[in-house]
Amino acid sequence: MADARDIPELPRALRAPEPVIIVGMVAWLVATVVVWIGGWGGDRTLAVCLVGLAVGVLGTTIVAIQRAAVRRGDRTAQQGLD
Repeated sequence: MADARDIPELPRALRAPEPVIIVGMVAWLVATVVVWIGGWGGDRTLAVCLVGLAVGVLGTTIVAIQRAAVRRGDRTAQQGLD
């Protein structure tokens, strides 16, 4: 069994949540615009696209709140955020 000291830490570029959140939000934004302008799929499809955007905004908000808590030094802040 490997000891925790033997496992190297992933580089910051592979741990960063921002690129994933941004790419996801851009994809949902493109899908929303295409569905809205093209009229494809009806109201339900547009609702799914808008919920996808809302999840991206929620994710961004959570990351921002956690990072602010880390900067303030809160004990309840998530560990491992730079």
